[in-house]
Amino acid sequence: MRLFAGDCTVTFEGARDRTQRGHVVVVVKPDKTVLVHDADGYQPVAWLTRADSVTIEADDDGFGVTAQAGDQMLRVVSHATTTRRDVPVSAAGVPVGTCPDCDSALVRTGGDVRCLDCEARYGLPAGATVLDRTCDDCGLPLLRVERGAVFEVCTDYRCDSLPEHVTERFDGEWTCPDCGSDLRIVRGKGGHLVAGCDAYPDCETAFSLPTGVVVDDCDCGLPVFETAAGRRCLDGTCERFEG
Repeated sequence: MRLFAGDCTVTFEGARDRTQRGHVVVVVKPDKTVLVHDADGYQPVAWLTRADSVTIEADDDGFGVTAQAGDQMLRVVSHATTTRRDVPVSAAGVPVGTCPDCDSALVRTGGDVRCLDCEARYGLPAGATVLDRTCDDCGLPLLRVERGAVFEVCTDYRCDSLPEHVTERFDGEWTCPDCGSDLRIVRGKGGHLVAGCDAYPDCETAFSLPTGVVVDDCDCGLPVFETAAGRRCLDGTCERFEG
């Protein structure tokens, strides 16, 4: 993140043209969001979110920041510079442990676990719970994930693969309701786990595995899952399921 401060003229052209001058702090974020703060209140006096382009001109005499997004433009030009510097910044999240590579904090933010210092990043399976125990092999936190059964796997899928565990447990466990072939556990689009017919491409029947555990059998022959939203058949459109 880049920070600039000084006596500046701030010009915004777009939905509401406006020109202001004052001693302000200009924040240029890594996602090309530009914020201009003065001494009053918590809201910026001017901003442009995720600009298409950001141009920074800086020398011993001052600085200029220009952000453009479509027909909107934010420009800040300094008359006198108080400070100009780059500072480290990261996503903020819930602490979940210590990075085994650099001993910095690991945090959960959105669908990831990230290290605050070395920028290591691990995508989480949907519905995963980060446990307070660590992997014996790599030292990363363990995850609790429900995909038909409860699995405890490493945060790093390269160390301990959730698809491999699910495949070992459920591959061929269920029968295709359309042709009677086995349903095989495969990766679908986006990496989601799918129970797909072994007769593909002659039979294109396939069902995404929901986040939940198998608790019963449906009248159609497929398993019933207990999910956060309630019980459901593996086939989310099943007309024979009685919840």
